[in-house]
Amino acid sequence: MQQSIRLSVDAVVFGYESGTISVLLIKRKYEPFKDNWAIPGGFVLEDESLEEAVERELKEETGIQINYLEQLYTFGNPKRDPRSRVVSVAYFGLIKPSAFKIFASTDASAVQWFKIDKLPPLSFDHDEILKLSIARLQGKITYEPIGFELLDTKFPFSDLEKLYTTLLGRAIDRRNFRKKMLSLNILDELNEKFSKGAGRPANLFKFNKKRYFELKREGIIFEI
Repeated sequence: MQQSIRLSVDAVVFGYESGTISVLLIKRKYEPFKDNWAIPGGFVLEDESLEEAVERELKEETGIQINYLEQLYTFGNPKRDPRSRVVSVAYFGLIKPSAFKIFASTDASAVQWFKIDKLPPLSFDHDEILKLSIARLQGKITYEPIGFELLDTKFPFSDLEKLYTTLLGRAIDRRNFRKKMLSLNILDELNEKFSKGAGRPANLFKFNKKRYFELKREGIIFEI
């Protein structure tokens, strides 16, 4: 018996800015789920890799082009798409929304950022995909320092704390977090001050990318 399984990709794009985490969604232009919100994605073409497909679909539907998306999981419930049997490979990434100009095209009639605690009903099994993406992101940042590209080039340590608190969705031990981050030697403390309100001016920091990638090659161990 000949199989008739189609292959698709989905891209969960998280955005972080000013202590808020959001997710990029598109409004579907066609059936099924016409005019409903969904994660960007689509079918893989015959002559492209999965990575090429997810990058193309994301750019076509939202205008966003990301250099790296991490593969999340493969979703293959036979009933997940009412059209036919469709297996989807989902990816996720984390960006700073203000660095991109979004616009809807091809299969999308609209594109919009939504705060993750104020999401509309989603098409297909995209609730499940998004839930797993959030869990993976929160798990990943507990063992690998990520998200520095979401901060300004020079930043106060409090901004880094705020980033992690927001992404984890919980409070962190500030003293322990600071001690661990500084012990990794991936932050360069600058002779520049940052002042906000009536508090004492704080030193600014800069992310040391070279040291970070050295640690990754060595197999970094980082736990919050």
